[in-house]
Amino acid sequence: MVNNMALYEHTFIARQDLSNAQAEGLIEHFGAVLADNGGKLVDSEYWGLKTMAYKVNKNRKGHYGYMKSDAPSAAVQEMERLMRLHDDVMRIMTIKVDAHEEGPSVVIQAKSAKEERRRNR
Repeated sequence: MVNNMALYEHTFIARQDLSNAQAEGLIEHFGAVLADNGGKLVDSEYWGLKTMAYKVNKNRKGHYGYMKSDAPSAAVQEMERLMRLHDDVMRIMTIKVDAHEEGPSVVIQAKSAKEERRRNR
């Protein structure tokens, strides 16, 4: 049997009026959609509420979620379809990657470096 699984990275922006727990719940929800369709969520991160470069749907800020998956394209397409239909999700981006980077994403690394500098003052 041919392995038709591919590696993907997904980033989405959810509405700013959600709570942090609700935004993190979206990551779990869409991870479950991947699992139900034969894929698996390799890793996920909640990047927090961030100010965007421009307004999206009259929102100045958004909750950012990041997911790494190993899934067939049909599972990714279904997850993206449900994300587009979801009222709380404003933007989505999926990219296919050759390999997942180990450890935390650049966003989390920058956040922890910033917190470290703040503690050292």
